[in-house]
Amino acid sequence: MTRVALLWHMHQPYYEDLVTREHILPWVRLHALKDYYGMVAMLEEFPTVRITFNLVPSMLVQLEAFAEERAHDRYLDVGLRPADALSHDDVAFILQNFFHAQRHHMIESRPRYAELLGLKGHARSRSDIASAARRFTTDDLRDLQVWQKLAWIDPIYLDGDARVRALLEKGRGFSEDDKLTLRDVELDLLRQVIPAYRARAEAGQIEISTSPFYHPILPLLCDTDVYLQTHPASPMPRHRFVRPADAADQLERAAVYHERLFGQRPTGLWPSEGSVSDAILPLVQKAGFSWMATDELILARTLHTTFARDASGQVDQPERLYAPYRVTAHGADVACGFRDHALSDQIGFQYSNWPADRAAEDFVTRLEEAGRRARSRSGEEPTIFVILDGENAWEHFEGGGRPFLKALYGRLAHSPEIETVTMAEACRAPGRTLDGIFPGSWIDANFYIWIGHADDRRGWSQLAEARDTLDAAEATGALDVATHARAREEILIAEGSDWFWWYGDDHSSDHDAEFDDLFRRHLRNVYRLLERPVPDELFVTNISAGLAPIAQLDPVSQIAPVIDGEDSSYFEWLGAGEFEVRDMAGAMHQTDREAAILTRVYFGSDEHNLYVRLDGAEPMSELLERGYALTVTFLAPEGLRLLVRSENGRASGSLWLRAGGPERWSEGGFSGSVAAGSILECVIPVDDLHVGRLPQITFVVTVCDAAGAEIERHPTARPLEMEFPDAAFDARHWTA
Repeated sequence: MTRVALLWHMHQPYYEDLVTREHILPWVRLHALKDYYGMVAMLEEFPTVRITFNLVPSMLVQLEAFAEERAHDRYLDVGLRPADALSHDDVAFILQNFFHAQRHHMIESRPRYAELLGLKGHARSRSDIASAARRFTTDDLRDLQVWQKLAWIDPIYLDGDARVRALLEKGRGFSEDDKLTLRDVELDLLRQVIPAYRARAEAGQIEISTSPFYHPILPLLCDTDVYLQTHPASPMPRHRFVRPADAADQLERAAVYHERLFGQRPTGLWPSEGSVSDAILPLVQKAGFSWMATDELILARTLHTTFARDASGQVDQPERLYAPYRVTAHGADVACGFRDHALSDQIGFQYSNWPADRAAEDFVTRLEEAGRRARSRSGEEPTIFVILDGENAWEHFEGGGRPFLKALYGRLAHSPEIETVTMAEACRAPGRTLDGIFPGSWIDANFYIWIGHADDRRGWSQLAEARDTLDAAEATGALDVATHARAREEILIAEGSDWFWWYGDDHSSDHDAEFDDLFRRHLRNVYRLLERPVPDELFVTNISAGLAPIAQLDPVSQIAPVIDGEDSSYFEWLGAGEFEVRDMAGAMHQTDREAAILTRVYFGSDEHNLYVRLDGAEPMSELLERGYALTVTFLAPEGLRLLVRSENGRASGSLWLRAGGPERWSEGGFSGSVAAGSILECVIPVDDLHVGRLPQITFVVTVCDAAGAEIERHPTARPLEMEFPDAAFDARHWTA
């Protein structure tokens, strides 16, 4: 008999901003309506099939909050708003975001949803969206509000709920009452998910395992230098991260939370992204886990071998792969199962376009043949581990993957050669021992995805510096318990793997910018909670490729304006670079103000000086007299800031240098000048920048109120950039 341990991994990152309490993206809520509920509910039809579900705490805690109506996201709020009360911004948001679903199976299969997508057309830019909005009636918008959610309802639930069937039969022309009915369905589903898993676990049909709470890469938390074992020549973060206590905390929190939800501590662990190392074993064992799992390539590297496959996909050493192992290191031992990468990928990436019955038959046939080969070589009962994502693949299958899963479970239940087992059963008595384990993840047996890119390394440095700032604040003894707890929670969230997954050029989505901003937002929150200045770097995107460029005009000639605070001549700023502040989107601390204080930034230089001009919605001298301050903060050269404020009724400029940490600034020498009238003009000698010639200068401008709080920052995601002129600058930019 071949034992098959099938594990479905359910995971989402933590989307909530702990300050605003808004969930930035809706995927926990939407996947709960379909995959989190349906994947376990359908097992009632197959009582002899035993499965393991890995439920990540960062997903579950958000699911609980939505089920209890403590959580909200903009998608939910705008979706419930009466269609005739939607603002222009609401409509733009709906058209930009309410078609984020698999097009063929989730949109085009619903005629009205497809019709609405056609009405939107290919609009992506702000102006195109505005044009498309004029084609939508109030009834169209209401139908889109309904279909954006209705398309995510689990296929099993669709068949069994009269309210949902009525909405599907109606198809279009929905009412506001229909939206409220769908909200009731949504809440019912959200509230059934966790009880459904608990019921199946109590019945003994499933095992529920867990992952570290916020899904961090545990080996990198223990020591980022572990990456050098596979990439010894790689550049590394400017600040090494070594926090095994944080790794232990993420594990313990996961176990405690799991026990609260399901009545007992978990015995099994899927380390985030299958990431393992010798350093994590004592932490895993101490947290009470008896088994963990990772990928076959980790086993191959540990055994100093390779697993090759023949033309039919069968592995050449099945007796070595299809068995649980006991892994020992640093005085700890944990059982470990190694997933068959090829079989797992058959489900995740190959079967979506196959007929359901044929795909299920093919998969079970592969399992049976793999088991026969393993028995013929070892004479022992093989255990095949199949581990994969349990939510994202099904959008690409017909019927949400339910026809395939039903066919698969039916064949597994009736195969005379296969016994399905939970992971705990599969790993209960490992007969083989590994003295240590190769450090890596399920992707290429290394950690390149999470630390191999410059964007990743910048993020790890930012995380390490925020973590050190928390330690320093704690060491003063003046940090109250509540503030420390909140700041530490922000750190633990920022340690999650997902932020680093989207950095670099190997993965991308429509929401890269949101992931990047949320990571930096969590770190900014740490500094604010600790009442420390936020490093300027955390206001600038970490994404180095793929984002649209800043809408700035570059300098095209050297300039030499008169610094008098007035636009005294058309020619003095002619040829300067220019940035227009178009709206307040993304600016800091916006509450009741709809318009920006600053309206335009000009910048340019000659061979010896940098010039910056700031225009505002009111005379800049009056702004300064009311106590506002303005800064020009440099990211290159790093650690310099020009501060402009009013002293004795006149604009005064001072140059500040960062010394040591992000919160330590000292006033330096400033030989330039500033002047405020209807505009603000500044000249900064290059000698004051203490760096000699620069190939490029990058900076942002900020506005602070009389209390010193930053209220605007422009641009909001990426700095302004300018090339510093050399002798050939004008020649390169000259046009006849």
